[in-house]
Amino acid sequence: MSDKSKSIHKFDFKLICEYYSSLERQGPGSPEVTIKALSFIDNLTYESRIADIGCGTGGQTMVMAYHIQGHITGIDLFPTFIDLFNMNANKLNLQDRINGIVGSMDNLPFQHEELDLIWSEGAIYNIGFERGLNEWRKFLKTGGHIAVSEASWFTEERPVEIDEFWKDAYPEIDTISNKVAQMQKAGYIPIASFVLPENCWTEHFYSPQVSAQENFLKKYAGNKTAEELIANQRHEAELYYKYKDFYGYVFYIGKKI
Repeated sequence: MSDKSKSIHKFDFKLICEYYSSLERQGPGSPEVTIKALSFIDNLTYESRIADIGCGTGGQTMVMAYHIQGHITGIDLFPTFIDLFNMNANKLNLQDRINGIVGSMDNLPFQHEELDLIWSEGAIYNIGFERGLNEWRKFLKTGGHIAVSEASWFTEERPVEIDEFWKDAYPEIDTISNKVAQMQKAGYIPIASFVLPENCWTEHFYSPQVSAQENFLKKYAGNKTAEELIANQRHEAELYYKYKDFYGYVFYIGKKI
């Protein structure tokens, strides 16, 4: 496999963190999609406890805070992301309702049945969709919701190139119907699932990376690892534009029973 097509996880985490910290969003999404997913969540009050797992710098978290009640804790493994997350909350005067902490999604600092809502946009793949749904369930109150966006196949069969790319990057990628079945099996009522529109990838994720990549390459001129990272990101974008009819992100919303 060439360097430009290897998984993002095979690069240095510090470089990945620095690169993505320059972006408002660390994955495909948009304020409109966050708001749409929130529309399926009910019964939240000022006393509700919400966790945004794998929150990044908090692009979606700040949107959430303007549209729902309750206190939101953002959790991410990268301290740089959390520093930016808390800075963003302070700039928007949301620090009384939002706080970011450094932590791992496989060792969450919550009590059993403490949370009313678990949120994770484009991040649950780090622990795995099925494992995340099963392990995080204990932190939700009965009747609480989970909402995650996840890479998914739109078709049963795909061209070999994109099939091999995604199975290397994320072996758990699956069809929408199979993901919904996994959510139901994990003990949730599937409330809704919907495909993220293309602009979540093009306008909100790949387009902002163009200038970020140029700046990154200038800073690390001659650094082979940095150049490979950018080549990888550009290759991923090329694959999306070529094969977007076969895959994308899907939001899955479930209610704990």
